[in-house]
Amino acid sequence: MTQRPLTTIGFDADDTLWQNEQFYRLTELQFTELLADHAASEVISARLLEAEKRNLRHYGFGIKGFTLSMIETAIEITEGNVPANVIAQILDIGRDLLAHPVETLPHVRQTLEALSGKYLLVLITKGDLFDQERKLAQSGLGDLFDAVEIVSDKNASTYRRIFSKVGDGPERAMMIGNSLKSDIVPALAAGAYGVFVPHELTWSFEHVEEPTDAPRFRKIGHLGELHGVIEGLS
Repeated sequence: MTQRPLTTIGFDADDTLWQNEQFYRLTELQFTELLADHAASEVISARLLEAEKRNLRHYGFGIKGFTLSMIETAIEITEGNVPANVIAQILDIGRDLLAHPVETLPHVRQTLEALSGKYLLVLITKGDLFDQERKLAQSGLGDLFDAVEIVSDKNASTYRRIFSKVGDGPERAMMIGNSLKSDIVPALAAGAYGVFVPHELTWSFEHVEEPTDAPRFRKIGHLGELHGVIEGLS
């Protein structure tokens, strides 16, 4: 009896299942406006990005780390003279980001419903535990997944561990996501299929070259095209 080439499908969450980066961009705009008297917006944004990258090893990915990086940047930009009311406003816009309603992307529910029961579906997302759990609950998609993995980072070891625990190993698994760096390249390195679904907004930290020479790499325009990719494996 021939083995099915695919038994397990992993999905990224932010900007794959629901909108995320656009809310960070709006928050960053508010932040640069708060400090407009001290520096140009592009200078503030560049300093913020530096702080975010620097702080990833301390705070990890997510809104709380982003908020702390905004505060740190404000202190740096004002040379330690940032007013207390500005710190309070930064905390407010960080809290607003944590409370933003979830907006699922096109084709998400239909795709998950069509695959549920036929494959083991696992949500694999990184970031703040409380925030990711909140967004999953608000999305109404939780019941469609067989497992949920909220991790501090995504690398080849992460995917090998998850796909071996949930399914039949990475060789019979597929990872779908909008980040080449986090979702696709490490999943391919683990031995899984990697399906890249570009989003119009992706954090610059996540940009790497497309692994077009990898035999298990695929690229689609939206999740509605995933069924055709899966059919092509059999």
